[in-house]
Amino acid sequence: AAAAERPLIRPPLTESKIDKYLYAMRLSDETLMDIMSRFKKEMKNGLSRDFNPTATVKMLPTFVRSIPDGSEKGDFIALDLGGSSFRILRVQVNHEKNQNVHMESEIYDTPENIMHGSGSQGILITWTKRFKASGVEGADVVKLLHRAIKKRGDYDANIVAVVNDTVGTMMTCGYDDQQCEVGLIIGTGTNACYMEELRHIDLVEGDEGRMCINTEWGAFGDDGSLEDIRTEFDREIDRGSLNPGKQLFEKMVSGMYMGELVRLILVKMAKEGLLFEGRITPELLTRGKFNTSDVSAIEKNKEGLHNAKEILTRLGVEPSDDDCVSVQHVCTIVSFRSANLVAATLGAVLNRLRDNKGTPRLRTTVGVDGSLYKTHPQYSRRFHKTLRRLVPDSDVRFLLSESGSGKGAAMVTAVAYRLAEQHRQIEETLAHFRLTKEMLLEVKRRMRVEMEMGLRKQTHDKAVVKMLPSFVRSTPDGTETGDFLALDLGGTNFRVLLVKIRSGKKRTVEMHNKIYAIPIEIMQGTGEELFDHIVSCISDFLDYMGIKGPRMPLGFTFSFPCKQKSLDAGVLITWTKGFKATDCVGHDVATLLRDAVKRREEFDLDVVAVVNDTVGTMMTCAYEEPTCEVGLIVGTGSNACYMEEMKNVEMVEGTEGRMCINMEWGAFGDNGSLDDIRTNYDKLVDEFSLNAGKQRFEKMISGMYLGEIVRNILIDFTKKGFLFRGQISEPLKTRGIFETKFLSQIESDRLALLQVRAILQQLGLNSTCDDSILVKTVCGVVSRRAAQLCGAGMAAVVDKIRENRGLDRLNVTVGVDGTLYKLHPHFSRIMYQTVKELSPKCNVSFLLSEDGSGKGAALITAVGVRLRGETSS
Repeated sequence: AAAAERPLIRPPLTESKIDKYLYAMRLSDETLMDIMSRFKKEMKNGLSRDFNPTATVKMLPTFVRSIPDGSEKGDFIALDLGGSSFRILRVQVNHEKNQNVHMESEIYDTPENIMHGSGSQGILITWTKRFKASGVEGADVVKLLHRAIKKRGDYDANIVAVVNDTVGTMMTCGYDDQQCEVGLIIGTGTNACYMEELRHIDLVEGDEGRMCINTEWGAFGDDGSLEDIRTEFDREIDRGSLNPGKQLFEKMVSGMYMGELVRLILVKMAKEGLLFEGRITPELLTRGKFNTSDVSAIEKNKEGLHNAKEILTRLGVEPSDDDCVSVQHVCTIVSFRSANLVAATLGAVLNRLRDNKGTPRLRTTVGVDGSLYKTHPQYSRRFHKTLRRLVPDSDVRFLLSESGSGKGAAMVTAVAYRLAEQHRQIEETLAHFRLTKEMLLEVKRRMRVEMEMGLRKQTHDKAVVKMLPSFVRSTPDGTETGDFLALDLGGTNFRVLLVKIRSGKKRTVEMHNKIYAIPIEIMQGTGEELFDHIVSCISDFLDYMGIKGPRMPLGFTFSFPCKQKSLDAGVLITWTKGFKATDCVGHDVATLLRDAVKRREEFDLDVVAVVNDTVGTMMTCAYEEPTCEVGLIVGTGSNACYMEEMKNVEMVEGTEGRMCINMEWGAFGDNGSLDDIRTNYDKLVDEFSLNAGKQRFEKMISGMYLGEIVRNILIDFTKKGFLFRGQISEPLKTRGIFETKFLSQIESDRLALLQVRAILQQLGLNSTCDDSILVKTVCGVVSRRAAQLCGAGMAAVVDKIRENRGLDRLNVTVGVDGTLYKLHPHFSRIMYQTVKELSPKCNVSFLLSEDGSGKGAALITAVGVRLRGETSS
């Protein structure tokens, strides 16, 4: 009879039978890949403004924008509240050679009645881990803490950061390994955080740089997206929890629930007679009698079975050896499922990091903390193995984090301090480049003073802005017609052009040109050799075009400093740009050209005009737009010209009409008049240039020098440890490495920081994301100042024209040329705004001018021929 009451005894369980019994907990790689892509989608929803309100994975921005760089230092207090006790720590961070962190801490218990009692900006969304204090959810915990400190009144504290423990974990590891950009906790609860690109975080303003996102992934599945893999045991756990329907992913994987899961499975198996000969004891039926620490003990390699016997005996189920083996296998299945699921969600985070960086392989470090990961004998090994299978294209280093919530909180604070201090020093440096409206008005006023000095006879000799008369007395009026030659000499190549101008209803300009090289031995030989070479090239061009014969009018663009005596005579003041031909300086270049033509005795030329390229720029534009009376070049160099009243041009006889003045404004400031706004970086660039002390205004605005200013600032910032990890690379020491085109590319709004990094890499500068932001900022500040200074100069010019003519309002067009103006994404806009602000009574339009030195020279020649005809008739 006694035997009849006992349930049916089944043969001992084999591992494969348990596998079958718990098949729903054994997840294939295919299922894990599927979960990985589901989680990836959840992350995307959490980051998007439209989907975040309904997303289960909240992807909370932490406002932590940088990981430690190793230079943090200071003395911090950390407060760690996250469970039944809380800690207060004093953390001293020392950044000498062997970065060390010294900590002392005290632990205080949180009494149960306080846990459930009443209670920088962090709003508590919901309590978890059995906390239920009222009046705290939805409140700012910093304000609550501030209020409590005030209430005591016996000390004060500056609350710098509210830190989530997962972020703390990442930061603690980040101090030891700067590759660390993910934090992971697998303990009582589970969560992960990682560094996301700001441009993907809709809930935070700005799109440059990165910010740590606290995923709060425990809630994954709260919308039913994991129903297909949740088992009856998971549902039972959830029903009996403090927060049913919430944190469903966490309940499948974290340490708080793992022992409980195993206990529920053992109860069901015992009820079905599969274990303990069907014995069920009150202990086995009591929640919390089988803990995660028991799971860890049972899964130990050597003493696992012995531990199982002890633990099960404690529960009164009198286990057999077979029972112990079976229970060990159940524990393995439950903990292995947890490792697999966490590998899948972490895999999604790593894939996202890889996509963000646009690299085929990801190398990164994950900071990990949590009792399950640390104390379970098999967990970490299995977890790493699954992760490698799921994301084979990532090389991940796992770094155990010590005290993420204490030391990590201090780290977040230390980084915040470092960044604030760094930001202050950077701002202090860059403030010297930021010009107020008052300063710009002062620059405009000084430019005006210098212009007057250059125009007046008695001050002209000592004036730095030379205001050279060009003898161009009129802009085109549309009646110009004929075939003209133009010669453009300004560097190692020169052009010969044939320009056919036709007037009438349909005005046309047709151009043909050929480019010739000037060998270095001719550039540096005798003047005769140079001009003979030029004339032989003109001869070749006339043959090539089939027009050798009639005497043709020619305009000569000669882009070297010249003093013009008349439209067709310009005396070379000095050679620049590597030219050294003898017997030219002090001579009229038009005469040198005529003499060489005579020597050749092959054809004749009528040299009508010696042309400056800035004046040519104005003329080309004026042909299309009659209101164009100003020319501006902002390229490698910078200069301007404009139509001045003859009565103000004291250097030339006559008071009737107007004349175009070639300002040579690059030399503005050479007498020290801009010293109060020149920075140390400007002085450095000037000192190491080929013409120290000369062309100071040009050196603050033109393309040839802006890159140098930027490079000098970057070197300084690197020395101070704000950039490139304090390492000054060889390329950064190289003069001229930052060309205008790089500045233009770096500042382009369409470029993500990734591309800025790529440009810096091309230059051999290995930059982080933060480096790229700073480089972009520096470029922006330097080019903005350049555009503003250029605008201030322009404002002086247009206001002078307006006053000359006694007008209330002036409408004028400026013809502009030059790579900086054409290529830079913001230069033209900022310059235009500046002129508008500083000269409100002028309506100034800027028009791009094409080929001032070729077409412009021909137009000046055509106007010269026309005026010649008018005076002789």
